[in-house]
Amino acid sequence: MKTMLLLSLEEGTPLEIIYLSEKETISQRRISVLEIDGEYIRAFCFLRQMKRTFKISNILSARLIQPRYKQLG
Repeated sequence: MKTMLLLSLEEGTPLEIIYLSEKETISQRRISVLEIDGEYIRAFCFLRQMKRTFKISNILSARLIQPRYKQLG
């Protein structure tokens, strides 16, 4: 998991995560990782349109969101 978070941070590639909140609510989020600090990440959350802090151990799954390119011609 940390490898993918580091890759997202270094390359500026957004992630789609499944996250378990402290209230045990599961949500799907698109985020851009801004900082990794021990057990937490600071990221821009596109759902909430603001910076949020996420506990890494509460991220159930993550995948890189690949940019879509339009075909020319």
